[in-house]
Amino acid sequence: MANEPMDSTILDRAILFAVEAHKNTARRGKQLPYIVHPLEALTIAATLTDDQEVLAAAVLHDTTEDTDVTLETLKAEFGERVASFVATESDDISSGDSWQERKRKSAERLMAASHEAKIVALGDKLSNMRAIARDYAMQGESFWDLFHVKDKSVHAARYRGLVEALKEFSGTWAFEEFRELVAQVFFEES
Repeated sequence: MANEPMDSTILDRAILFAVEAHKNTARRGKQLPYIVHPLEALTIAATLTDDQEVLAAAVLHDTTEDTDVTLETLKAEFGERVASFVATESDDISSGDSWQERKRKSAERLMAASHEAKIVALGDKLSNMRAIARDYAMQGESFWDLFHVKDKSVHAARYRGLVEALKEFSGTWAFEEFRELVAQVFFEES
């Protein structure tokens, strides 16, 4: 039996765009192509929606933060809606704010974000939390030395806040996995 037809034009273009934007880059502290993370975020988001613009934003979510791509470019290529989801998920690195201040602003944006923007965020955060849990299990407390902010309690507070911001997804496997990994890494009961 053949797969059902679907118009995935915008998503297909977004995947190719993200692959090109992230080419020849690796995840911090790993010899893993960076594109694996946006593709994992996309896969997670696809368990929560079939909205092709939301899925396009999931795979593009790090392009404005980690590459030379601008929001204006994303608007021109993929439209205002996709660009707005990416903007909600991205830190403004050029702001000059400290890591803590950028993450505080990010949490505020996420609390007020649309359901669709939160799907993009949950895909990203669960992918990140999977990597954190894996690496922390292998490296122990020295894992936190990879980060600019090395205090585990700061990361714990941030991720607990993300669980709170994304709780509207309670009961979905993506949210429950995220919540359980946060509890596991930061020693809470799940």
